[in-house]
Amino acid sequence: MTGEVPFAAFQSGMNQNPCSVDMTQVVGKCDILFVCLDTLRYDAAVEEEKCGGTPVLNRYGPWEKRQAPGNFTYPSHHAIFSGFLPAKEEAKSIAEQEKLFFPKSMGMGKKVPAGAYGFDTSNLVQGLQRDGYDTWCVGGVAFFDKRSDMGKVFPSFFEKSYWNPSFACPVKDSTKNQVDFILHKLEQYEEDRKIFLYLNVCSIHYPNYFYLENEKNDSLETHRAALRYADGELGRLFGDWKDKRGDTFVVCFSDHGTCYGEDGYVFHGVNHPVVNRVPYKHFFL
Repeated sequence: MTGEVPFAAFQSGMNQNPCSVDMTQVVGKCDILFVCLDTLRYDAAVEEEKCGGTPVLNRYGPWEKRQAPGNFTYPSHHAIFSGFLPAKEEAKSIAEQEKLFFPKSMGMGKKVPAGAYGFDTSNLVQGLQRDGYDTWCVGGVAFFDKRSDMGKVFPSFFEKSYWNPSFACPVKDSTKNQVDFILHKLEQYEEDRKIFLYLNVCSIHYPNYFYLENEKNDSLETHRAALRYADGELGRLFGDWKDKRGDTFVVCFSDHGTCYGEDGYVFHGVNHPVVNRVPYKHFFL
């Protein structure tokens, strides 16, 4: 039939797309930070990039437009922690995605693509732990708060997981509180191990109206204001981490976007272009 692709050719294609970073030279040699700007829309990120509203993140190159692996936090993070980061916008199949982290047992061929980090544990966090990393999770949204069985799922992947009410979405200073906490932990850290840190920044998630004075409702403008706020706090995190820890590889991304009335859509958990398109970048400190 027209358009059919033989499975053998598809599997072969899994190993044809080289990584933009050689993860075999990163894992074991650098700390790794995953910074999830939860709910950040691609269009909002790019507009703030253009107008200089995010000077910290702008230092590390432009945002890439990518495809979210899920339309809300829970499915998206199951994919991300399995190695399936947001896919390049132009990728037409899983074979065309950049695979920095490669799950070897998922039927995509057992040969690890050149430059990828291969793991055969139940998730990449535990793969990095097996390879000597101390794994930290600093939560934000309810899927990381450990106050329910579902809220314990992702934190259970990590050796050390942290959440307290001051990190939660309704707290205006949530990102500041998270960064203060991380830097305090870092100041006390004496182990001779590399660190894998996952940080869930939830200030951009609803509610975010309080990032603009006199606003009473969330909007795309308050969404962007929340990003500007988070950017300033990430500057402290990146600066202190680099000073204290040295070589560090950062993957910074959104897990999904959200709607503010576009085409009648509200919030996320639905498939709309502004939900499905997310910003992504990776870089070294």
